[in-house]
Amino acid sequence: MTRCEFYSDGDRITGFTVSGHSGYSEAGTDIVCAAVSAAVTMAEATINDVCGAKAKVRVREEDARISLTLPAVCDEEETVQAVLAGLMLTLCSLRDDYPDYIEVLEV
Repeated sequence: MTRCEFYSDGDRITGFTVSGHSGYSEAGTDIVCAAVSAAVTMAEATINDVCGAKAKVRVREEDARISLTLPAVCDEEETVQAVLAGLMLTLCSLRDDYPDYIEVLEV
């Protein structure tokens, strides 16, 4: 199962961790993993490369884990928060469609 955890401080989303394989299908044909990977990649690229937020990103291939942590202050805070909220909504939609393969938590 893929586990998606979003971290917050008050109303501010401060980061996320996505880990694990969904187990929907074999590697290379797993549409749930592909959808999660595409959404997370788009969010990270928008936050760092488009908005220039300089979020810390850690990837651990052996655990199938990616973590993103925002700095205390972002120049494009409103846009970054919109991107993170959009990522959360996208992953929640996937969870609703594939509840046995993905979980989304706010911690």
